[in-house]
Amino acid sequence: MIALAVAFWMSFNLMVFSYLLYPMLLNLLSARKKEHDNCFIIEEELPRVSIVMAVFNEEKVIYEKLESVFKTHYPLNKIEFLIGSDNSSDNTNKIIQEFAQRYPQIHFTNYTQRQGKSNILNKLVPKTKSDVLIFTDANVLFSEDLIFHLAKHFKDSNIGQVGANIINKGVHLNGISFQEKSYIHRETIIKYQEGIIWGCSMGAFGACYALRKEMFRHIPENFLMEDFFISMNVFEKEHKAITDLDAVAYEDVSNDVEEEYKRKVRISAGNFQNLSVYKHFLLNWYEQPGFSLLSHKVIRWFGPLLIMLMLITSGILAFQNQFYLWMFIAQLAGISLMFIEPLLAKQNIHLKPLRFISYFYSMNLALFMGLIKYLRGVNTNVWQPTKRNA
Repeated sequence: MIALAVAFWMSFNLMVFSYLLYPMLLNLLSARKKEHDNCFIIEEELPRVSIVMAVFNEEKVIYEKLESVFKTHYPLNKIEFLIGSDNSSDNTNKIIQEFAQRYPQIHFTNYTQRQGKSNILNKLVPKTKSDVLIFTDANVLFSEDLIFHLAKHFKDSNIGQVGANIINKGVHLNGISFQEKSYIHRETIIKYQEGIIWGCSMGAFGACYALRKEMFRHIPENFLMEDFFISMNVFEKEHKAITDLDAVAYEDVSNDVEEEYKRKVRISAGNFQNLSVYKHFLLNWYEQPGFSLLSHKVIRWFGPLLIMLMLITSGILAFQNQFYLWMFIAQLAGISLMFIEPLLAKQNIHLKPLRFISYFYSMNLALFMGLIKYLRGVNTNVWQPTKRNA
């Protein structure tokens, strides 16, 4: 029984550390840290940048996306925009070609066979002519100063990657958008703090980030989370990764529970693919970036197994100790909210604490299914875009 209690408290403490204590540690350590200041200023000779984007059937958002890019304050003669269409079957290609007639900075390639985002990026990056790359998605709108705030940091030769501050729009009371927005905002702050403390933002959001071209690594076939793969290669090459809160981009957050669940399963499978490549960082978990990888990511990725272990051990110990009985009941109540909370929402009853608990367990269920998907083998990285709110 002692072994069961040890297993319960080990699992409990790991979850508390990753979700609560690690962010608190970052708050404490970042309080007196200065932001990165070795940057280009607007009057200086700014670097050329290459924007790289893969698209598939994005006719709902691509016009507004391209408009936002070319409204930038950054010198247009220092921008090239490489776009690869993954055999889009709607009006995406037509819209891009119309923009290319107005803006010679656009270099468009229509690939006539589906091959997935990673393969498109592998083909586009060698064609770029700049030392600074900006990867982005079709549904992410640029603010006018975004490119400058991403590019300015590359004056420092130690900087390998700069993540943007993704601000979500299209938030609704029903569905999952409010929880998603809160989660992404919290993740952005954590990554920003990791950056100013250690130069170790743990994985830029793939929606928009800048990369020193020499940091790019050919993405393996069928990899699902190419952004994290590229981010970890920055640390492999002993460079720094940061997040700039002034580099603002806007994204329509998904409100469809089923769609978001599928996306998180895919992300989870990709996380374990990355762990199989970069697990050696955990051997030095007490150093950077191993400490952040373990604390911020890996413990959470194995969260579903820790939750199962807590549930099983507390269920057995409940026969001998009332404390564990209450812990077992509390866990069952939390899990049941995954089914109860949607029913309440249909009755127009929206209780935010319950929604966050339901979201937590739903997210961990998706993580578990992603682990199963990874263990079974990922056969393709060809994707369908998330349903847009546009």
